[in-house]
Amino acid sequence: PPPNPFRPQRVLPSREGGPIFKTFARDSSVNKILVRAVNWVGDAVMTTPAIGVIRRHFPGAEITIMANPLVAALFSPHDWVDRVIVFERTGRHKGIIGRLRLARELRRESFDLAIILPNSFDSALVPWLAGIPARLGKNSDGRGLLLTERYQPDKNTVIRHEVHYYIDLLRHFGISGQAGKLQLCTTPDEELAAVRKLEEHGITADDLVIGINPGAAFGSAKRWYPDRFAGVARRLAEKWSARIVIFGGPGETEIAADIEHDMKGECLNLAGKTGMRELMALIRRCNFFVSNDSGPMHIAAAFDVPLVAVFGPTDHATTSPFSDRATIVRKPVECAPCKLRECPTDHRCMTAVTEDDVVEASIRLMTSISAN
Repeated sequence: PPPNPFRPQRVLPSREGGPIFKTFARDSSVNKILVRAVNWVGDAVMTTPAIGVIRRHFPGAEITIMANPLVAALFSPHDWVDRVIVFERTGRHKGIIGRLRLARELRRESFDLAIILPNSFDSALVPWLAGIPARLGKNSDGRGLLLTERYQPDKNTVIRHEVHYYIDLLRHFGISGQAGKLQLCTTPDEELAAVRKLEEHGITADDLVIGINPGAAFGSAKRWYPDRFAGVARRLAEKWSARIVIFGGPGETEIAADIEHDMKGECLNLAGKTGMRELMALIRRCNFFVSNDSGPMHIAAAFDVPLVAVFGPTDHATTSPFSDRATIVRKPVECAPCKLRECPTDHRCMTAVTEDDVVEASIRLMTSISAN
């Protein structure tokens, strides 16, 4: 059963009257850490430098990621993560009964510390119900009483990239370390399977592969146009003697089919045909990537694949690809970034981005990389 909120829960001692997390920063009392992951693939990739900080700060601790099935796949496996618990929001953990079931499962694990990366009430409720003695997270959504230590960013703080936000959150709790790059991991078997899948369609290990990702799960406002993606793909393929692979999720097959039609079939369309782990390995194989602001864009950045990303309604200052081998194409318009799922007007932030803009940005980036 869930803990009685009026009965004292297991609490690790603090020293010299200091907060619990300061004790954690000084000794090895933390043996088991639960990291509640964020819910979107791209956001989860942007948390990987912070997970690296946790790993380096607690080198002897067991780190467990709790995430929805899609995000859980990103970390199954991952060099910095020991275990993954899948949070089945629409399945066995659905609703109040499901949350209580999940809390019981976590209680049996006897975690010492929960680091809660999302800002929602729900993400803090389950660790509280599980009686995890130290629960760290942002003070938001009325969940302050569910946390033992709270982070409240200064409203006057200069807008920073999401990667730095998660690093700042940890630093506030005394969990510090050198922040590295994004990191995802694929296994040799997954990489070999990706090579074989491409070979089945006539793409060899010597071919230069350009990945095209025309979708964006958040909403249609983030999507540039299929005919323009097709035009970019044709021109870059001709210039670089490259092969084109189209990626996308199950809900993006029509967009991918439009591009395939415009290219007269001179491409490999894998939209809706890969799982997350296979998608990661295939993106890793790419030599170049052209994408909307999306989860696959961040996956490409994590694998250091040179990429050009088209930005419109989203904030490039906070969610651009965190890579020195990436460039963004955007047009400054008065209504952007609006951060809306669907454009209520004329989609001018995206219509203003031309095929020439993206092709020229791609050539500049590859020229710069070649020069270095």
